[in-house]
Amino acid sequence: MAALLRRYPPYGEPLSCVPVTQGLLNRGYRLTTTRGTFFLKQHLDAPTSDHATIARQHRATERLHALGVPVAPALPDAEGRTVAQLGGDCYALHPWVDGRHRDGAQLTEDGSRRLGALLGFVHTCLDRVLGVAGVHPAAREYGSADPEDTFRLIDELLALARARRHRVAFDELAEHRLVERRRLLAAHAHRRPAAAAPAAGGWVHGDFHPLNLLYRGAEPAAIVDWDRLGVQPRAEEAVRAAMIFYVQPAGRLDLAKVRAYARAYRRAAGVDAAELAAAVHRVWWERLNDFWILRWRYQRHDSRADPQFPAVSALAVWWTREYDAVCDAFTD
Repeated sequence: MAALLRRYPPYGEPLSCVPVTQGLLNRGYRLTTTRGTFFLKQHLDAPTSDHATIARQHRATERLHALGVPVAPALPDAEGRTVAQLGGDCYALHPWVDGRHRDGAQLTEDGSRRLGALLGFVHTCLDRVLGVAGVHPAAREYGSADPEDTFRLIDELLALARARRHRVAFDELAEHRLVERRRLLAAHAHRRPAAAAPAAGGWVHGDFHPLNLLYRGAEPAAIVDWDRLGVQPRAEEAVRAAMIFYVQPAGRLDLAKVRAYARAYRRAAGVDAAELAAAVHRVWWERLNDFWILRWRYQRHDSRADPQFPAVSALAVWWTREYDAVCDAFTD
């Protein structure tokens, strides 16, 4: 720590460094020095942890900050660099933001409108600072999951879940959901969406959810963790974010808040109802074919995401049953 902070002389000598427990892909620390409190990030997620990628993210957030987007740009070292390499890993120092995370249950309908407007503002500002992604070299065709591949994955995960020597309630639920999902996919395979055109792409945060948004009272104080900044269908980010913010423990969505959020997002981002309806369909299909939590548990032997599984797996079933109501909430 002393060797790292020698690169940041304006920010004092270290007094304490406490791990921040939230987060699955990288490591964060609350660093207290003789000059104040900071957030120290250790970048470990392989796809985004190289020096050049992190530096590009930092340049983007600096420009977003200048446009009024609530972010906490990385602090420069003595030579003006925002990425420090030590022991093979990359680190970045950020201001510490006092705030709390708020999920959809803690947001009113007015707070949901503010959330949708904020994400729309982020998307329009990203276009301003990074260019219109539809003509960017990174723009591409966005495919959709092949159910035949998913059926093979379901069989593999079922075998792993059933082979557990000491099965617990989670394994029973996983088996139930895998069998159920196989039936759902077989019934709805004809609804697989076509590939989205490159023009649907836009610059997005890439991981917009409650743990990456800090509030002070009712106001967003900082959007953090821009590691997944990239080009994707922007309306799909809006739908994915709503699925995380507004999913209830039983796997239902608070559709009144989703409607308020989506209306504000459409106005702020200039997205029409048709684009958002297409995004709803593509994310629904994505969720039907997605088993990342079970892959972590059974293939990577990593159970940190297990608590998310009951609500996430129930949501796919409920959403399929209430497809029209969900689509209406996003497009009304």
